[in-house]
Amino acid sequence: MQDFVFCNPTKIIFGDEAELKIVADIKESGYKKVMLVYGMGSVKQNGLYDRVVRRLIKNELYFTDFGGVRPNPVLSHVKEGIEWAQRNSVDCLLAVGGGSVIDEAKAIAAGFYYEGDVWDFFEGVATPTKALPIFTILTLAATGSEMNGGSVITNEEGAKKYVMSSPCLYPKASALNPALTFGVSPRQSATAAADAISHVLEGYFTKKNNLPLNDRMAEALIKTIMKDIEKILKNPSDYDARASFMWSATLALNGIMNVGLKEFIFPNHLIERPMSAIFDIPHGEGLSIVMPAWLAWFRAKEPKKVDRFCKKMFKKSGADGIAAFEEWLCGIGLPTRLEDVGIKASDIEAIAQNAVMGAKGSALYKEYDKKSIEDILKKALKQSN
Repeated sequence: MQDFVFCNPTKIIFGDEAELKIVADIKESGYKKVMLVYGMGSVKQNGLYDRVVRRLIKNELYFTDFGGVRPNPVLSHVKEGIEWAQRNSVDCLLAVGGGSVIDEAKAIAAGFYYEGDVWDFFEGVATPTKALPIFTILTLAATGSEMNGGSVITNEEGAKKYVMSSPCLYPKASALNPALTFGVSPRQSATAAADAISHVLEGYFTKKNNLPLNDRMAEALIKTIMKDIEKILKNPSDYDARASFMWSATLALNGIMNVGLKEFIFPNHLIERPMSAIFDIPHGEGLSIVMPAWLAWFRAKEPKKVDRFCKKMFKKSGADGIAAFEEWLCGIGLPTRLEDVGIKASDIEAIAQNAVMGAKGSALYKEYDKKSIEDILKKALKQSN
């Protein structure tokens, strides 16, 4: 096991009426001017917005709105949010939504004090050292953004979907009420499962050291996610399954699963981000296409690792095990081939070139060149065996 320092400063408020309890947390923390950040309006349609606003008013907190965050949040809207936050002199952000909303809130928080272009953080030109405090109310469990310091934003110019990370971007507190996810559609629930599984798989497969503890934790967490999503698709209002899934998705990317790992990387995310940036497909759908193809390619390098995973999850090994994984993804309603989302063989080169640009300067660049990424994507074509 590698030496490490682990610290996760985010307070989790989990359970009934967590979305209201977090308002009291904001008040007790001494903040007075809140900017509500949310998506395309579902929080208003389902009544959550009104409940939160009433509680803000009851606690005598000034608030201003900033809605319209897209499922794949974009830089232009981030910049509008920074300007709005500065104009209203807010002293904290309350992100109400899923990972996309939280990611955009983090980008706004980072840009609030920065005199340069907020995109500098995503290009690696600068690193955030100060940010507006962030609080979150999670309505879609998937990304783990409610308990980590990462943010993924797409720059429409050049279709660049990049990530930044900083300790100052960890939310101060996050409200997780499983009941708020009852209305999440089957499609969104399935894509969330693919996203959460991928977060665990990256370190599990790519770490350079032997760490049985991590292997067992990762396998147990993935099994739990798979069982929970199957229950959720049968009964969307199964509170216990929603609660287990919500916490599992948080654990998948709050840092705990990667403690002690050596030189792990995120190749599936490297390959998927250009897909959702260029074609605006849901991130989880892109991952459900990439993961089986990547496993088939990766098995030639690390057959024992892939076979272990397949045996643990599906009691099969080799190509049969990977096929079982793909079949499971299809079974919960997800695409597993590029053509399923309208991506053609002729698009592969552009995706690979975009991915290579995003990998420059990182450990990924050493292991994933344009040809290897193209080879992986070709395995996701329908005519592939």
